[in-house]
Amino acid sequence: MTVESETITPAARVCGIPEGNRHRPRGWPGHLAAVATSGSAIPAARIMLEHSARERFRRLRGAVAERGDRSRGTMRALVASPGGRLRWRDVARPRLPGPGAALVHPIAAATCDLDRPMALGRTPFPLPMHFGHECVAEVVEIGEEVTTVRPGDRVVVPFQINCGTCGPCTSGLTANCVGVPPISMFGFGLTGGHWGGTFSDLLAVPFADAMLVPLPDGIDPAAAASVADNVTDGYRAIAPRLPELLARDADAQVVVFADVARRPPFSASVALYAGLVARALGARTVHLVDRRPHVRRHAEALGLHAHQLEGRRSIGRAALVVDTSGVSAGLNMAVRQTAPDGVCLSLASLHRISRIPTALMYGRNITLELARSHARAHIPAVLDLMRDGRLAPQDVTTHLGAFDRADRHITDHVRGEATKTILVE
Repeated sequence: MTVESETITPAARVCGIPEGNRHRPRGWPGHLAAVATSGSAIPAARIMLEHSARERFRRLRGAVAERGDRSRGTMRALVASPGGRLRWRDVARPRLPGPGAALVHPIAAATCDLDRPMALGRTPFPLPMHFGHECVAEVVEIGEEVTTVRPGDRVVVPFQINCGTCGPCTSGLTANCVGVPPISMFGFGLTGGHWGGTFSDLLAVPFADAMLVPLPDGIDPAAAASVADNVTDGYRAIAPRLPELLARDADAQVVVFADVARRPPFSASVALYAGLVARALGARTVHLVDRRPHVRRHAEALGLHAHQLEGRRSIGRAALVVDTSGVSAGLNMAVRQTAPDGVCLSLASLHRISRIPTALMYGRNITLELARSHARAHIPAVLDLMRDGRLAPQDVTTHLGAFDRADRHITDHVRGEATKTILVE
């Protein structure tokens, strides 16, 4: 697919995204101070070392050594550095990690809602890092033990690394695979284990049969690029619970909280995807709460009921409430919006401690879930919804650009207010 580098999708025109640089990055001193003083840095470090600490250090040492070995040639990789710098760099071409591995070439890569604050240096994830963790890719090379894909196949590449054979993986809990160090992910640099990023010419997938999901015929790679993480994140917030709630009350409302504070500057695609999934699965009324006018306009164009923060009180309590804000205030609002015997889900948090109204939760019998997504386990169901025509993630995409111009387009995304940027060949 060939795309003009300045392509703007209809969604961007509908929602009227503000133009220009609106977010200021942190340089080296500010970024290092943020990492060192982050309330979530210590818990994250503990989780990273909960098991396989020796394997994690071995993995990092091997990754560093491999990146210094250019005997196999070089490739391009988009590298994010403090100061908001995103540049193409020539790096060592990856090798097949083993007989069950594959090398893939991203053909459609997407931004994640977390990418903006990460690239701005406003998260506990240390920079520099190879950037990006959502893509559809073409298989280039496979190991001798790979049986489910072959060169030329188009596949969705889940952002989390999982072996497929350990207890958690066989139970569908792929985010907690014990075959690799904890929190192993593409596109998160040191924190994720230096597995590489999707804004690159090649990506090494260590467990091809377990991880790679063939892209069904008829689905545009650009439409499925974010299925690797954000679309699936929205799906897992809704699909496991909504059918039961609708069986109890066909008019059960769904409320999704997006941005409720100015920092960190997350984009809102997961909130919009969650709203679309709720509509696809039968919810008659879906509300979205966000402080940004362009996000509210986008939500209305998608058939959702959009509200400013002050307007949330007019919604009433809902059976299913999803918090995608990533901040304590958003979690608190979401809990208070949840109806008796309802379910409240918080999809992300970068805070060490959050205050929640536990007595209110007890009195209303509210179920609260705060957890990461098991992306690989949910990807096939998401693709089924897309194949059936019930889910169209491309309606959330606001900017479409050329992969070769990733340095420019991702910089624009990070500094600006785009909701979802997709880059294709």
